[in-house]
Amino acid sequence: MRVIAGTARRLLLKTPEGLDTRPTTDRIKETLFNILMPMLPDAVFVDLFSGSGGIGIEALSRGARKAYFIENNQKAIACITENLEHTHLTDKSVVLRQDAFSALCGSIKETTDIIFLDPPYNQEYDRRILELLQNAPFVNEDTLIVVEASVETSFDYAQTLGFVVEREKVYSKSKHVFIKKDE
Repeated sequence: MRVIAGTARRLLLKTPEGLDTRPTTDRIKETLFNILMPMLPDAVFVDLFSGSGGIGIEALSRGARKAYFIENNQKAIACITENLEHTHLTDKSVVLRQDAFSALCGSIKETTDIIFLDPPYNQEYDRRILELLQNAPFVNEDTLIVVEASVETSFDYAQTLGFVVEREKVYSKSKHVFIKKDE
């Protein structure tokens, strides 16, 4: 896995050993960031269920001002820290060893521009996160929430939580769902 573009372009990233994480492939990551690019300059980016930190690092490399990396696996935290040092992006980063649900209940103190989450598939973590984000003080009508999910995952419930699905980008086994607060 590598950083695709920006200041850390072409640098290789480590991934945690084992099957606890599913690194996003370079092709899917490139498609995602082509969509996100207009929002990235000077953005505050949140990478929930960070794994290796590859998504948040890509955001920083492409111009995000700050990134929060939220992960509760110690091996993954070590990997994120090493990747941030390797890419020289540590000074723009906040690494939190917490589960995503706890982190959203008080660890983020500033308005966020993009929140990316890639939770374990088919366990309804996406719904639980959206339930927490519906009244979070750091989320406003301009905050973009991007969920990586299995293609089978339905987001029909989003409107009942006060969100609107703006776009879905479907791949072979997964998809990115782009969500904002309903105005």
